[in-house]
Amino acid sequence: MNTNTFQGRTLAVIRDFSQEERLYLFSHTRRLKQALLEGDRKTVDEYRIDDGDFGIYEVFLEDSTRTKESFKNAAQFHGVKLNSLDVGHSSINKKESYADTFNTLCGYDNKIFIVRSTLEGVCRWLEENGKEFARRNGLSVPPAFINAGDGKHEHPTQELLDEFSFLEQLDWDESRLHIALVGDLYHGRTVHSKVDGLRLFGSVSVDLIAPKELAMPEYYVRKMEENDFAIRTFPSIEEYLSQANTAPIWYFTRPQLERMGDDILKRQDELRSKIVFRRDFLSKIADGTKFYHPLPRHKEHPTIPTFLDDTELNGWENQSINGKLIRIVLLSLIAGKIGDDFVPKSKRAFASVDDEPFLQEVPVAQDGPPKQYAEGVNPISDGIVIDHICRGDSEQEIREHMARIIGVLKLYGKGGEWVTSSRIAPGTMKGIIFRPGFSGFDGKQMKQLAAIAPGSTLNIIHESRVVKKLRLHMPPRIYNFDTISCSNTACISHPSNGESVPAEFFRVAGDIFVCKYCEKPHTFKEIWK
Repeated sequence: MNTNTFQGRTLAVIRDFSQEERLYLFSHTRRLKQALLEGDRKTVDEYRIDDGDFGIYEVFLEDSTRTKESFKNAAQFHGVKLNSLDVGHSSINKKESYADTFNTLCGYDNKIFIVRSTLEGVCRWLEENGKEFARRNGLSVPPAFINAGDGKHEHPTQELLDEFSFLEQLDWDESRLHIALVGDLYHGRTVHSKVDGLRLFGSVSVDLIAPKELAMPEYYVRKMEENDFAIRTFPSIEEYLSQANTAPIWYFTRPQLERMGDDILKRQDELRSKIVFRRDFLSKIADGTKFYHPLPRHKEHPTIPTFLDDTELNGWENQSINGKLIRIVLLSLIAGKIGDDFVPKSKRAFASVDDEPFLQEVPVAQDGPPKQYAEGVNPISDGIVIDHICRGDSEQEIREHMARIIGVLKLYGKGGEWVTSSRIAPGTMKGIIFRPGFSGFDGKQMKQLAAIAPGSTLNIIHESRVVKKLRLHMPPRIYNFDTISCSNTACISHPSNGESVPAEFFRVAGDIFVCKYCEKPHTFKEIWK
């Protein structure tokens, strides 16, 4: 039985590796780096997979130089069978499925796939599909997938080398981090990975420096707040330097203004000026400060100009060197070459997210006259009434959502819909759907109703009286319905991408759900087709 917890693991997002696992990875990277500096060949060789039959495949569906070559050199260090998919002539560009392509390559004895794509959530989907392929074909270890950047979602291996570089500067003290994130925080997947990645440090202060057009998306800011990060925002480097409490670590990203339309491009000089470091700022930088950048810099408009290369601020070159080392150790771990001695101090809980009940039976009052629902002047003798729909929303919002409920659950036919004021809270509006003669819902439909009408009450009516009442609560997970879809067109699960990936959402807070693959947040109303 395999006891190496790293072997065959997928790294789709940074939190796929726990903080404890990352610190273990960093300890080995530190050891390897020292051995290379000292020419300690024996220690260096402990990390080599050294198996010409062990297959690693680079599949870069989006242009890359730095990440691709870093992984290529890391794989060559290991002495493995390294292949690279010719994207220009691959079946993927012929509209054939990702699943079939990677299953085929897996069948050729390839164990690890390094994937970059403009589609978000690809590695999570391939991980699921690969496990099923391994099960069907008797493979003892499923294929592993490493996300080398997916759209503007995440770049977890960049986050690993960034964290390692920060720890080096902090003399391996993970108790506290104060960092400034500068540049395109809207598109930058390297900074998005830091929302979860920087939880590695005990106390985190983050200064976000970007004009509003390039600001960190609100969802990520909210996640940082939930992670107890102390957050400050500044519209420019100049304004940031006008106050005294600046970070000892600055992390710059390249502005991707070309992705934002003509109106932004017309203002590109103005926007760039807010996030490009100027020579006259040097006198305001505290001693010991280091600048980092995922590289490469823009050759015409670098946010870190080349006049800084030969200064003490230059942390980005050592950061880049760390990239190959981190990826060598990561491949060694996932291949099972090292990691047998790792024993976590605490086990992670894997409780089912479906354990939380979404239906609650409410006692039907037995005293007094039975409660009746009427459609017009006539009481409903048999059927259902869905009450308290979208309680507290505007009348227009309630009507729109009732139409959505009817369409999704196909509640067509006899009956009607009302928007009325709550008797308990006059002035608070709610929706009611009446369906005389409706026989009821099966189990799957009940969960669907709870997901699309949380907070409402389902009344079952027989012989003109309510015989059963069910309060509907938001399910923790919404899946297995062909009526839901991620709204992110860059997501692997979006119908426009033709991959037939079933949509799935997890509740993270209140009525907010995130897509399982791209992690885009949605309200419960937004996920229904």
